[in-house]
Amino acid sequence: MTDDRTYAQAARAWPFEEARKLVDRYKAGAPKKGYVLFETGYGPSGLPHIGTFGEVVRCTMVRQAFQRLSDIPTRLFAFSDDMDGLRKVPTNVPNQEMLQKFIGMPLTKVPDPFGTHESFGHHNNAMLRGFLDGFGFEYEFKSSTELYQAGVFDQGLLDVLKHYQAIMDVMLPSLREERAASYSPFLPVCRKTGRVLQVPVLETNVAAGTIVYQDEDGSKVETPVTGGHCKLQWKPDWAMRWHVLGVDYEMSGKDLIPSVQLGNKICEILGSPPPDGFNYELFLDDKGQKISKSKGNGLSVEEWLEYAPPESLALFMYQKPRAAKRLYFDVIPRAVDDYLTFVEKFDGEAPAQKLENPAWHIHNGQPPKAASALTYGILLNLASVANAETKDTLWGFISKYQPDATPTTAPFLDKLVGYAINYYRDHVKPSKKYKAPDEMERAALAELLAALEAAPETADAAELQNIVFEVGKKHPFPELRAWFKALYETLLGQETGPRMGSFFALYGRKNSIELIKKALEGKLA
Repeated sequence: MTDDRTYAQAARAWPFEEARKLVDRYKAGAPKKGYVLFETGYGPSGLPHIGTFGEVVRCTMVRQAFQRLSDIPTRLFAFSDDMDGLRKVPTNVPNQEMLQKFIGMPLTKVPDPFGTHESFGHHNNAMLRGFLDGFGFEYEFKSSTELYQAGVFDQGLLDVLKHYQAIMDVMLPSLREERAASYSPFLPVCRKTGRVLQVPVLETNVAAGTIVYQDEDGSKVETPVTGGHCKLQWKPDWAMRWHVLGVDYEMSGKDLIPSVQLGNKICEILGSPPPDGFNYELFLDDKGQKISKSKGNGLSVEEWLEYAPPESLALFMYQKPRAAKRLYFDVIPRAVDDYLTFVEKFDGEAPAQKLENPAWHIHNGQPPKAASALTYGILLNLASVANAETKDTLWGFISKYQPDATPTTAPFLDKLVGYAINYYRDHVKPSKKYKAPDEMERAALAELLAALEAAPETADAAELQNIVFEVGKKHPFPELRAWFKALYETLLGQETGPRMGSFFALYGRKNSIELIKKALEGKLA
């Protein structure tokens, strides 16, 4: 353990850099609550999405790194702001006309449009928990409604009331003039309608723990700020939550930097240090535009998992979290193969190197043995050439190339086969277009055909790859890359592709020879 901690203290991987902030935070000893608290937030007005996954997986990676650096226990809260009022009806749920009648009601008081849970908030909370459980995250679910109504936040709410004017002084400069005119940190819950009201607060009474607000009908109402009679606007609410729960670490998107800064100030006014954390960059679509749920230009978790394993999505989230990255279908094959490479390298690395390997962070230091001898790219190109519609088609080639592998003995490979077929069907087949070889390419292909026919039956992938290299060198391509691009375009119908030696070995030499003949005879283009 001592050696492991020594390596962890020097590790440069970003989760360790983040974890060391928390080590410094508690270098004098554990906090009074007895544990370091990580938190992620969720707004249950919609279904969990890829940003939710990214935040939880990244926070988990920092937590795991901290556990290698410190003996202080840790907890992770997945917090749902389910007492928030329904502001607008989501476009992707049924019974929208019914939901329209409940605008302003706390999400846990809005009927479930799906008809399966106690409320819309409860439905989406169940979706969140199922979503996180499906990935095996270790977390504790916390409901805003439950904590407000159980009195967990009562002292925090009284603290906000006590420092009402100081908090107003922080918030008002950040608001538009029209919004500032009626702003209050407190949102009373109407006794008559149950709606969460955004109305002016006319008086505050610290001694009584109450506020007086102007109701929507113009009357004055006095109500306690405790016991679920009020909730807070989301920025003061965020800060109050940090203050009451003692949150030590929470990350958020770059777009929330101003909100974090406001929250930090309010948390300090309430008498607590704000949490550590960092702001991650937002995702871009294939055109470099910011991903927006309303635009629908993003890639969902469900879509990613249709074509690749969750570990590859975790890797995508791990890599360069502070850099804007394009998140669209074309990044999936590379993410899978990068994941396979990191897992394959792990066992042979020195202890210090392992802590820098993303596989360590994806699997909490215990990645599986090499998951697949075949890359996703190879399987994808095999599916493309074989026009595969079922797993059996690809396994027919795989079983000849790797006789000891079966769907039962190689379950991860079997999953990759299914993912590759799905990706080929939806994202390769519709745009596949073969190029007819030009004169130089024809000469090179003819020589490659002869070389494959003359190669010994025992030639393996490496030897076949060497044949491909040697043939390319003999012809006046401007660079070898142009030769491989010509192979991909004429034989596979795409601009990029796999190591051709590995592909020929998997597809079978006889099939590969027939493929080259078809290209030369003009039967592919």
